[in-house]
Amino acid sequence: MNPNHPTYDPADDEQAALWAARLEGALLTAADRSALDAWLAGDPVHRDLLTQYCQFSADLEPKLAVLVAADAVDLPPAPARRLPRWGAWAAGVTLAAAAVATVVLWPGRDLAQHENRATPVAQRQALTLADGTRVELNAQTNLQIDLTARSRHVLLAAGEAFFTVSKDPSRPFIVETPAGSVRVTGTRFNVRAEAGAPFEVTVLEGSVQAHPGGPNGQSAAPRSLRAGDQLTAGPAGVAVRQLAPSALEDALAWRQGQVVFDGVPLSDALARFARFHGCGIHVTPDAAGRLVGGRYSLDDLDGFLNFIAEGLKVRVTRDLNGTIQVSARPAP
Repeated sequence: MNPNHPTYDPADDEQAALWAARLEGALLTAADRSALDAWLAGDPVHRDLLTQYCQFSADLEPKLAVLVAADAVDLPPAPARRLPRWGAWAAGVTLAAAAVATVVLWPGRDLAQHENRATPVAQRQALTLADGTRVELNAQTNLQIDLTARSRHVLLAAGEAFFTVSKDPSRPFIVETPAGSVRVTGTRFNVRAEAGAPFEVTVLEGSVQAHPGGPNGQSAAPRSLRAGDQLTAGPAGVAVRQLAPSALEDALAWRQGQVVFDGVPLSDALARFARFHGCGIHVTPDAAGRLVGGRYSLDDLDGFLNFIAEGLKVRVTRDLNGTIQVSARPAP
């Protein structure tokens, strides 16, 4: 996580807001001051949180008057019973701030985020972006995040990622890759941008607009995709197909650490394992075209190699440097 935008414990966040409200609304008693000092001493992040909420309070007050005057937000009605001033302030500012969340940002939940994420070999990761978007990264994936209050861009420099995009029509979410881009306002979809493989977009929910790259760096015509659609773009051109629910599940099986092959060439299947594990796998032409089917664990490379050795009648050997060689067995 970007150190400039840390994620705080929700309980600490709430306590900081309450202390900021009390400091704003009333003089603290000696007992209150002792309790505050003890809370601040409990964790170094407490002082930082309290400072942010006090600053938020100062920034919010002039904005509320403008927003109320413009009918952009309704303040909550006065409570039926009299609350201490800090309690009323806390209740009012919490509801008002929630109503104007797109205008005024709570500290610790700033929509701006600028960072790079990269997953190592044989490991998957998941993260939640500052706007609430959730991203799942496959192994050997590089993601560059650039979110601001006005725009949402990420660069999938290499690899594969599944996005559950937080809805925000005013700020479309754009995924750029070396082979094309995807634009959405809020949906769930998968993007694969691996070197040597076609650019691939698979939509699980909602709709997206995909802009595949064309030959010589030119952009091909954009394609609108809906749930169940899968776009592939490569040297052979651009194709869109509608996947059956089972095929859609198979295409996204990597999220559960699995991979599904349905009559694919052995060379392609081995390439998927080679990328996930970051190892060299060479297959000879006489074995490359043999077809593979079934569901396999991405983590279990040895298990897959044992299967093809028996099921496809190929020979699997390892060089001293760890490179795996796959070749056809000689005829008996």
